[in-house]
Amino acid sequence: MLKVALIGYGYWGPNILRNIMDNGLAEVSFCCDLDKKKLERAKRRYPAINISTDAQAVLRHPDVEAVIIATPVSTHFSLASEALRAGKHIMVEKPLAASVKEAEELQALTQKYPKQTVMVGHTFLYSPPVLKMKEILSSGELGKIFFVSSRRVNLGIHQKDVSVIWDLAPHDFSILFYLLAEEPAVVRALGRDCVKPGLPDVAFINLKFPSGLIGNVELSWLAPTKLRETIIVGSKKMLVYNDTETVEKIKIFDHGVDFKDPESFGEYQLSYRTGNIVSPKIDGYEPLGAEIAHFADCIKTGKTPRTDIKMGVSVVRALEMAEKSL
Repeated sequence: MLKVALIGYGYWGPNILRNIMDNGLAEVSFCCDLDKKKLERAKRRYPAINISTDAQAVLRHPDVEAVIIATPVSTHFSLASEALRAGKHIMVEKPLAASVKEAEELQALTQKYPKQTVMVGHTFLYSPPVLKMKEILSSGELGKIFFVSSRRVNLGIHQKDVSVIWDLAPHDFSILFYLLAEEPAVVRALGRDCVKPGLPDVAFINLKFPSGLIGNVELSWLAPTKLRETIIVGSKKMLVYNDTETVEKIKIFDHGVDFKDPESFGEYQLSYRTGNIVSPKIDGYEPLGAEIAHFADCIKTGKTPRTDIKMGVSVVRALEMAEKSL
């Protein structure tokens, strides 16, 4: 059985550990964090695991084959680099690194270790609704895609070390880049630091892709309601994905408008279409569990992860472009 070490037992770490223990595809050799109280909680829940505050010792330990890094983004590059040099497979939580420079250096380093699996934890790309959207777009049902719009807003949680862009945009960027199979050529952002000076907590990001498709992403830690919504408008149909819905997370609207070339000077006709609204059946399972299972499978088979380092670099590149524009 694959022996895994978890580095970081903060906000997301407990969810990762629970899924590893539940799916039975790997054995947790170590749980590592600087906070001893957090480690004690992990030990009480899972008495058989080893705990440690020394990440370097864990990364070098012979009983560790793979490492999942769920620490603050500022530490991702150093921990991932050291893990690679120690001969470990790695999964790094989003975003991959704190800058394009770090992300590209890490990507270059992976070329020296081709037998080691390197994966980025963009969990939404393992969620049933996103996979269903990819299936719908690949089928051509929506027609030519004109534009996309995404909103990810709620009241909190204000991060201490990163802006709302670095905190929330990785989700939307990874989803959009996966669905559209391209990354933006132009990124423009407008935002404001409403609560803490110097730390933007609301941002509106405009994207333009090489294909001509345009997009808008709205992000906020300062909103009256929680919204997780993506709208995709095509020439044939339109799609709405609302992740906060308990049922019918995806709806396909047979709505649109057709333009008829004018037959005489100054004459034109628009034909509006409002047809059926269909909500496709979506599988139900926890995306994080599927992500960890995929990581284990890629290690076993040697295949490239869905969220490989190339995807990770693309997201960091867009984040940095948005931050510079801001």
